[in-house]
Amino acid sequence: MILNSECRTLNLELLTKTPGYPTPIPLSTTESSSNYNQLENMGLSELLTNINREDSGVPLAVEKIIPKIQALVEVIGEKMKTGGRLFYIGAGTSGRLGILDASEIPPTYGVPQGKVIGLIAGGDMAIREAVENAEDDASQAWKDLLKHSISENDVLVGIAASGRTPYVIGGVRAARENGIITGCITCNTGSELAASVDYPIEVVVGPEFVTGSTRMKAGTAQKLVLNMISTAAMIQLGRVKGNKMVDMQLTNHKLVNRGVKMIMDELKVSEQEASDLLSRFGNVRKAIESKR
Repeated sequence: MILNSECRTLNLELLTKTPGYPTPIPLSTTESSSNYNQLENMGLSELLTNINREDSGVPLAVEKIIPKIQALVEVIGEKMKTGGRLFYIGAGTSGRLGILDASEIPPTYGVPQGKVIGLIAGGDMAIREAVENAEDDASQAWKDLLKHSISENDVLVGIAASGRTPYVIGGVRAARENGIITGCITCNTGSELAASVDYPIEVVVGPEFVTGSTRMKAGTAQKLVLNMISTAAMIQLGRVKGNKMVDMQLTNHKLVNRGVKMIMDELKVSEQEASDLLSRFGNVRKAIESKR
């Protein structure tokens, strides 16, 4: 009987002997050796302190490439103002982060479902479980995008910490060939992915605390950039008033209470009047505008 670990070893041996399997390439920054060693001998306090120390440099790395983020957000805003959509594609952690960002836009800003779409290699099942070899298919992303009728009105952002995920590279290349504006978020410089898009964002955070575990600093960097892209795009679309999410969906008691407080703060009215206005109009923006 072959154990699971033995199966994985055999699969890897077969994979590396497959004709056309890529030859080894130099380690990228995200895969280079950690600045720390003998992690198993560290005390818990030391472990947590060192992880936090490494994480502290991520926002500084993002700050360095704000002009690159701005260039991409400007074109996203222009496309979305004329009815276009924003697509994210990725594999593994990168794909999940794109889906997370996309899924939170409708309830937060009240835009229609499907205005921002996240796709992951391996399909929805891959959100929770690893789907073997899904990221190695360079043609699948474009097939996935065509199911959503992607067009020149839209913008596609490929997310890959390594910058060399075939699923993502194949997707942005096909999109670009079809006249679609493309961008990317990667954590290495000089990557194949960055060379394949119109608006590359390369946020270099250095080696991971656990060597090669890009769910850590690289994942944090990608999340920060995604926050900036989608938030700035929604503000450009007029989905924020002052500093408030006036178009948010009122789907639970917490959000209804938040909506009431927004109205109270904006109109300087009592809680009862704010509650009545919200009940009447069903939307924070409409409630506020009714008194202007």
